[in-house]
Amino acid sequence: MSSAAIRLPAPRTTGRTSLEEVLLKRRSIRDYRNEPLTLAEISQLLWAAQGTTHREGLRAAPSAGALYPLELYVVIGNAQDLAPGIYKYSTGQHALSQVVSGDQRSALAAAALEQPQVTQGAISLVFSAVYERTMKKYRERAVRYVHMEAGHAAQNVYLQATALNLGTVVLGAFEDARVKRVVNMPADEQPLYIMPIGRIR
Repeated sequence: MSSAAIRLPAPRTTGRTSLEEVLLKRRSIRDYRNEPLTLAEISQLLWAAQGTTHREGLRAAPSAGALYPLELYVVIGNAQDLAPGIYKYSTGQHALSQVVSGDQRSALAAAALEQPQVTQGAISLVFSAVYERTMKKYRERAVRYVHMEAGHAAQNVYLQATALNLGTVVLGAFEDARVKRVVNMPADEQPLYIMPIGRIR
């Protein structure tokens, strides 16, 4: 399923919490309240992960050669003003396009070895990579660079979630093929991370 792009609220570029305080408070949080996230919060998290921060298309997370192999999906289960489903993030437009309808948190949790954070979280971010984008330039070093980039982007999400008083955790234990089916990823994308996010219990 595809749909017209859903424009997200413009991200904030200033905040009340210092970087130093966010670094101090950052933790992996696995227990969430059953409360929705706002569209503004989702917008901010996506922008922190892969949003555009420069007129030439540079993003919030560094990328080897500015080749940007990462793709980003958001699995919506409990959000204000956004129907449950799986959406793909467009960095250039700062917008979402629905690729799967309905609440898919249980299906994603099953693909992630039944880790309960996935069903408890209001949303989950799913990072994938198109390795070929980086391999064209860096060849055998590309895989290493792509994984470094995924780490940079995930840390951005951790810090932004902390600044928003939200909890998240990085999950790497999942069945790749099942995650791809749930998220409806193209064949050339490989899943790297799942990050459930919710209000801290």
